[in-house]
Amino acid sequence: MIELELINEAALDAPDEQSFRLWLSQVSTAVEVEGEVCINVVDAAESQQLNMTYRQQDKPTNVLSFPADLPEFVESTHLGDLAICAEVVIREAREQGKPLTNHWAHMTIHGCLHLLGYDHINAADAAIMEQLEIELLASLEIPNPYQI
Repeated sequence: MIELELINEAALDAPDEQSFRLWLSQVSTAVEVEGEVCINVVDAAESQQLNMTYRQQDKPTNVLSFPADLPEFVESTHLGDLAICAEVVIREAREQGKPLTNHWAHMTIHGCLHLLGYDHINAADAAIMEQLEIELLASLEIPNPYQI
């Protein structure tokens, strides 16, 4: 089970806590992990600042993942933090013709997988991560997000 700390849940068009919990539980079950995730729903300005600071990308982005980087002697179940930009998620859903809730689910699952070490830097890793996302979303009756 992945526990959730939700910050800024009153953000524009953000899902409710129950939805975030459902999506995180799909990841937890599939990869058999337990821990805690903090989700902060941010605006475009904060997303852009975080993206510039940590990725040297001067633009807002849909989701940023910050895995917990704790020394081995620190006992913690904290997996890391997600910063999800409501404005970008809303814009992307509209541009891609996807239901907004489906895109929120995808970005939450995508970000959580990053916290667990999955990545899409090269084609082989991207194929593994995308297939897992497709399967997790299908279990929620959400269509393949990569078939636009």
